Amino acid sequence: MHTRRSLHYGHWARINEVTCIMGIRFLFWVCRALGRLPFRLFTYPLVAWYIVAKPGARKASRKYLRKVMSARGDAEPGLRHVMAHFVSFAENILDKFWLWSGLPGTNDVLVRNDERLLHNMRDKRGFLLICAHFGNMELCKMLSMSHDAPKITMLVHTKHAQAFNNLLGQLDPRSQMNVMQVTEISPATVVLLTEKVHQGECVVIAGDRIPVSPAPRIAAAGFFGELAPFPVGPYVLASLMQCPVYLMFVLQQKNRTEVCFEFFRETIRLPKDKRDTELAQLASGYAARLEHYCMLTPLQWFNFYDFWQMPESALCKND
Repeated sequence: MHTRRSLHYGHWARINEVTCIMGIRFLFWVCRALGRLPFRLFTYPLVAWYIVAKPGARKASRKYLRKVMSARGDAEPGLRHVMAHFVSFAENILDKFWLWSGLPGTNDVLVRNDERLLHNMRDKRGFLLICAHFGNMELCKMLSMSHDAPKITMLVHTKHAQAFNNLLGQLDPRSQMNVMQVTEISPATVVLLTEKVHQGECVVIAGDRIPVSPAPRIAAAGFFGELAPFPVGPYVLASLMQCPVYLMFVLQQKNRTEVCFEFFRETIRLPKDKRDTELAQLASGYAARLEHYCMLTPLQWFNFYDFWQMPESALCKND
């Protein structure tokens, strides 16, 4: 049974992750001129201030870390773990700039491709790529800059995300990645994206944040022992475009970055009589893979809000 109610005030979109694009740009140029040490000298006091000033983000980080560290059998997380989580996010922002500017030391990237993805790229067959706010998502650039790369359209939900991606694009205009801001995916948007896929292009969408909508459509999936809301939009979109679906996760492993592409579905079909059940199963499959990568590198998942808080919206139940 579906119900529609108002969006809860705690929606992630109300938390502006990138409040000052020019400030980030300044820190990047400081780092470029003087190295990472001055950047870190700025980072730690700023992160400490943010943790004190934003108790909601602090509590959300600790809740997530408590769940993942319990699953790993680690000790109860303390304030130093929360601090490390936010510092990891700050370093991640720097890495985005570092990568897109083509500075030395940005090529130590290991790409783990699924063989079926390589065949799709060689055959100029378009596909949907579901990513997460995990590691450096902008390493889609590694796909867009390779010899056989398709053009990429990344869907984002907020203006500040698009502004940040536009700033990254200014650092390296050779990238074939286009950023499209969408609040809800309209029929016209579906037609446009389907045309792109049929032309052999790639559409990228995040699978770990519910959309900016008064009544977002979600599925409840198990995530570290508790039900959490996951968007069903990526799977609905895939069913309409009728294209292969892959997942992408990015891990920072010591001095090397790993970009992992995984096959998810050849096509997605949503029968009317089993639509909600199928959507819930797809969201659960994605959640299981996200949980796997969070277990590997807990500090690299950057959702600093109460991820497990269910919005009052239309819910797809896994019967």
